[in-house]
Amino acid sequence: MADELIFYSNPMSRGRIARWMLEEAGAPYRVEWLAFEGSIKSPDYLAINPMGKVPAIRHGKTVVTEAAAICAYMADAFPEAGLAPPTNQRGDYYRWLFFAAGPLEMAVSVKAFGLAVPKERERSIGSGSYESVMDTLAYAVTRHPYITGDLFTAADVYVGSHISWGLQFGTLEARPEFTAYWDRLKDRPAYLKAKALDDEEMHRQLAAAKG
Repeated sequence: MADELIFYSNPMSRGRIARWMLEEAGAPYRVEWLAFEGSIKSPDYLAINPMGKVPAIRHGKTVVTEAAAICAYMADAFPEAGLAPPTNQRGDYYRWLFFAAGPLEMAVSVKAFGLAVPKERERSIGSGSYESVMDTLAYAVTRHPYITGDLFTAADVYVGSHISWGLQFGTLEARPEFTAYWDRLKDRPAYLKAKALDDEEMHRQLAAAKG
């Protein structure tokens, strides 16, 4: 019998990235929804992720947290989905997956909080300047149709999610390179299904909160 796959999330979180990846992988899974002001800090969940954050997955006895790590893990755990390049062709795959998890996330967060890195301190922080991160991201998404070339991979799920959110909420510049890249991803059946499932739960939770 296959190991059970459990997905821990909240529909108003980065769990949406993991949900998309789960749908791309096509593996059966069970969802456990967590409340920000309750179960996400419960002892049971803190045993899964001591940070008390989502998403997380448990696959049999294996626990994986952090959306980028979940994307990479799912691609390896379900190779039949074809969501990772061959191991000897993963340079761009790892490079841009972790660029998005590191410098991109940091630069966008710093800017969103109204902070600025002094010019003379840019070399001391992993993201450097916001502008250089945006230029590098534009380079990443214009070299090929997808991050690694002609093959859609888990890296596109992660990078694409950042670009989608950034364009929606204004944390990324609306550069034509970003909109063109997202246009290549936004109609994928797995993305549309994942979005519909999370939207349904989000509306249910909001309605419940209103009583």
